Formats: sequence, C-alpha cells, structure tokens
Amino acid sequence: MAEGMSEPASEVTASEVTDPARFLRDHGPAALEWAASYLERVGSLPVLAQIEPGELTSKLPAAAPEQGESFDAVLRDLDEILMPGITHWQHPRYFAYFPSATSGPAILADMLAVTINTVSFLWRSSPAATELEAVVLAWVAQLMGLPAGWHGQIEAGGSLATMTAAIAAREATGRNLLVCSAETHSSAAKAARMLGMELRTVPVDGDGALSVDALGSLGDAAIVVATVGTTSRGAVDPVPAIADACEAAGAWLHIDAAYAGAAMVCPEMRWAFAGVERADSLLVNAHKWMLTPIDCSLLWTSRPDAFLNAFSMVPEYLRTPAFEDQWSPHEYGPALGRGFRALKLWAVLRCYGRDGLRQHVRAGLEMAATFENWVAADAGWELVSPRRFGLVCFRHVGDDNFNEALLEAVNASGEAFLSHTVINGRYALRLATGGLLTTPADIDHTWKLLRGEAAALSF
Repeated sequence: MAEGMSEPASEVTASEVTDPARFLRDHGPAALEWAASYLERVGSLPVLAQIEPGELTSKLPAAAPEQGESFDAVLRDLDEILMPGITHWQHPRYFAYFPSATSGPAILADMLAVTINTVSFLWRSSPAATELEAVVLAWVAQLMGLPAGWHGQIEAGGSLATMTAAIAAREATGRNLLVCSAETHSSAAKAARMLGMELRTVPVDGDGALSVDALGSLGDAAIVVATVGTTSRGAVDPVPAIADACEAAGAWLHIDAAYAGAAMVCPEMRWAFAGVERADSLLVNAHKWMLTPIDCSLLWTSRPDAFLNAFSMVPEYLRTPAFEDQWSPHEYGPALGRGFRALKLWAVLRCYGRDGLRQHVRAGLEMAATFENWVAADAGWELVSPRRFGLVCFRHVGDDNFNEALLEAVNASGEAFLSHTVINGRYALRLATGGLLTTPADIDHTWKLLRGEAAALSF
C-alpha cells in the first residue's frame, strides 16, 4: 500500500454499483452533505494548495483496484488525500486570476445534467438541451442589452470560443491574419498558431488599451480581437474606433469580454461596452462572474451563416431530413458531442433572477472599490493602474523583488490567494473580486494580511 493510503475499503457487489438509482439513494445523501459541508468550511481551509509536486501522486496506488470499493472510501480519500492538493476557487479570499464562482442552483443543476447525460449535437439527439441553450443565450443577451436576434451557443471555454470565431472569420474573409493587442489574452495568439494564421500584435496605450493609431492597415486581416476587460489589468479597448476600422477593411471583429462581460447585466456599467453591438462575435464566460461552474462560455455572433459555412459537415449518419430546419449545434462549431451545459445557467437565471445577478456583480464592484480606496489612501502602497470592474492592480512602494516576495508570503500563508502581472515594466499584485462567499470582512482581512506581511519582510 502506498504511503499515506488509507486502509483497504470494503468491496461493493456488482448489483450495488451497476444499479445507478440504488447507488444514488445509498450514497447521494452523503455526497450532498459533503458538498454542503465543504461550502460551509471552505473559508477555514488554506486557499492555495499546500503540497509539493508529486506528493499527491505518491499517495495513490499505481493502478486501479481490481475489485470495486465502497463510495464511502472515495469520499474518505477525497478528504484525506486529495483535499490537501486542492486550490479552493470557492474560498471567500480567493482573489487570483479571475473569479470562477459557482452557486447552489448551478451545482444541483449540473448534477442533474450529468445524470441525464444527453448529447446535443443534433436537435433530434436532444431537443430540450438544444432549444434550452438557444433560449438561455437569448435571455442573457437581453439581460446584457445585446442586439436582438444574435445567434448564441455555449462553448467549453473562452479559448475555444475565440478559436471558433477565428475559424469562422477566416472562412468568411478568405484571409489569414489575426490582429490583437499586446495585452490580449494569450488564447488569441494560441488560436493563430494552432490554425496556422499569421499574427500581428498592436501596441497598447498607457492604460493598456489597444492603440488605434498603431492599428495600421487591416486590408489583409481576417479577424481583429478587441478586449473589454483585459486579463492583466482590465483595460477596455476602444471598440467603436476598432469597429470603424474593421468595417472599412472588411475584417471580422471579435470581442473578448470573457471576464468583464458579466458586468453588462448592470446598466450603469454599459459605458465600458460601447460599440459591442457592432461585433461579428462576442465572448462572455458565464463561469467567471455569473455564478455558473465551468465549463460555460457564451459565444454570440451576428453572422451565424459564417459559422455554418465554416463548420457544417453532415455525414449520412447525422442526417435528419425531417428536422433539417432546426439548429444542429455541431454545424456551428468544432465539437460534435456536447453536454447539457445550458441547464446549470438556466437554473442560475431562474433561482437568482435578473436582480439577483445584478446584486452579485455590484457587490464585487463595491468591494473592489473599497480595496482600491484603502490602497490609494496608504502612503506605503500605490495603484499601478486604475481599478476596472472588480480588478485592482497595486503594489507596495519598493522594488519588484520586494513585491514578488510579498506575494509569495501572502499566498504561502494560506489565508488569501492573489496573482500578479507586469504593467509598464513594473511588478504588480492583482486582486479580483467576484466570489459568491466573499464578504467585506474578507477584503478587510486580506488588506490587513498584506500590510502585516509587508511589515514582516526585511529587504
């Protein structure tokens, strides 16, 4: 038995494990209790996993068990072996990267979706999943103030959504150049590399937004990726001016609002999304700030025919002559098989309502503003860029080495988890709000932690 492995578990009979209804009744309550207990206690756990590479692997056997074990043993080893290796994205003081908040309705709906386990590549293969996806995307588009009639679909992630848009753009324009800013998410450059497209990177201005003056000719561009809420500092590219340039050159305009797009549910935030209605495609990740677990990336297009032309391939075994006027998801993207992703977002919209989502986003905005004010008011700290949405980029007065050591000390404490970036050549700490369980007290705790760790460092 590997070091750290628990005692051998009792075996289960074939009838116990092969009867799914019986198995759920026998073990479902324990699993739900584990999930509820986890969400209650996650705030007391170290945010960042406190293990070394390979440590967990050494505690697991080299092969699967010959005979089946009890699900109780699975839950036990989840607690004893796996949990120390979990970085807790649902922790109230998880502020790294961007939020990936889930919620009770979404958790239960995701469980129901995988129970049904429908595969919605055709309307006939899953009418409910296909039609619900279209309805939910229309609901969210309306909630965010997007133009009526856009086609929407759910992709596994923002990177795949951007690559999907790039494929459609290349097909529609007959060109092979992808243009983006120096601070566009790396998924754009990765899409270009994977697709064999040329890449041109445009410099940014002092605020991190794409410099239109440096955009140059777009006569050879298939697609321009503009960002509302860049990963590094939440910058907003000048979408109206970029849209003008794309329209004049016949280039496809794709807008990456993977993180910040959720803020569009609040009318007072739509100033940041001026010109979005002119996009050929738009990306918003519901699994970031909309209380829906990964994977749920929302992709809209004002040019669905371009998607159909790029992706439609219908072999005989997928033909359904009686239903060929219905939306077949596999004809609008690279994937064939797809799960019932819309169910969890539908549950969130039903249970939270439009107002509940607005309240959640506004709470994140307010907490980020509070933190920003604290940094600005303390002479020992400085803001590296203006707060945008729920993201604050800041640093302690001092050199980069000090700030890097400070971040390491804060994260090693297990009490909070922040990430970093480099802005205008300077190392900066990032704090991104948006977690469901985060409260103003957690913001206060993290600020005190940062100041305490900074005072304890000797340089």
